[in-house]
Amino acid sequence: MEQNNKENYLVSTFFVFFLIHSSQTGIGLLSFQNTIIENAGHDSWISVIITGLSLHIILWMILKMVSNPTKDLLKIHQISFGEKTGNFLSIIVIGYFLLLALTVFRTYIEVIQVWVFPMIKTWELSLGLACLIIYIITGGFRTLTGLSFLGVVLPSILLLTLYFPLQYANFRNLMPVFNHSILEIAQSSKASSLIFIGFESLLIYFPFIKHPSKSAKWAHGALAFTTFIYLLATLITFVYFSQGQLKHTLWPTLAMIKIVEIPFIMRIEFIFIFTWLLVILPTVCIPIWCCTRILKKITKIKPRKSLYPIVLFILLCSIFIDDRLKVDALRKFTSEVGFYFIYSYIPILFIIYSLRKSKFKSSEY
Repeated sequence: MEQNNKENYLVSTFFVFFLIHSSQTGIGLLSFQNTIIENAGHDSWISVIITGLSLHIILWMILKMVSNPTKDLLKIHQISFGEKTGNFLSIIVIGYFLLLALTVFRTYIEVIQVWVFPMIKTWELSLGLACLIIYIITGGFRTLTGLSFLGVVLPSILLLTLYFPLQYANFRNLMPVFNHSILEIAQSSKASSLIFIGFESLLIYFPFIKHPSKSAKWAHGALAFTTFIYLLATLITFVYFSQGQLKHTLWPTLAMIKIVEIPFIMRIEFIFIFTWLLVILPTVCIPIWCCTRILKKITKIKPRKSLYPIVLFILLCSIFIDDRLKVDALRKFTSEVGFYFIYSYIPILFIIYSLRKSKFKSSEY
């Protein structure tokens, strides 16, 4: 099968694992627990499993659509809806990826302001982070892949700190099991969608995988590992906090890590927050790279030229989102948009594409 991209731009197949996992594991791991309990309470861990399992179906649809290594979301749109309508839909998808990047970008800045530097201005942090993002993305997709690898491997050591809250665990907090209705668990599953979104960027960077036909096991493995991480964090949080405490704890994961005491380190959560930047960066950089990639294929604008206005737009938006209520509203809006994009748009696109592609000869797609 034809491969459009040059060999030196491609990455090995197993890196799909790191690209997908790093796209999903980000700022959500620090605060998702008090969101998912609103509907299903202590049974919310079930909703995490349900969401993780259901996304394997969505991932299967994505992999079926991009089965040819020269195909990405833009080509899928063009085959499904025609060139003009397809390009218009691809431009809308740019807005979706911008929303993902902005949400993570602004939320991480809020974490730093709340936990580390409460007096620092939003624009100062935004400017510094924006410069770092530009530097990384200009390195190309292989640089992003390397960052994703580091963002999975190095911070994994910090997850060992979740052992310490187990010393104060009260497993009765999980009882009684299955005490909520199916509707409540389904509502909790919808609320947990924000922590899983990001893997759909596979629709854009799939042509950069060396042996795409062998990527399915790595993609599904990454999704399964992400589900395990979130399930583990959920269970540990639920046995450490009571539901009443959890509802009033904005950053449960950081609150648990704060109890860790090491003689030569006063505030271990500071180390966690700054090391977590390695986890945050791929969830911001990959969506922005996707935006530049789409613009390049539609308008022929070089990625380096479109990168600066895109990052500037995110920078300005983050400055105007200047309080906790606006940040929370942004996260809820992104969660809603992401839910419908994954569970509505992708299945509908899959059905339309499956019907339309049969009208094309294999040489044309």
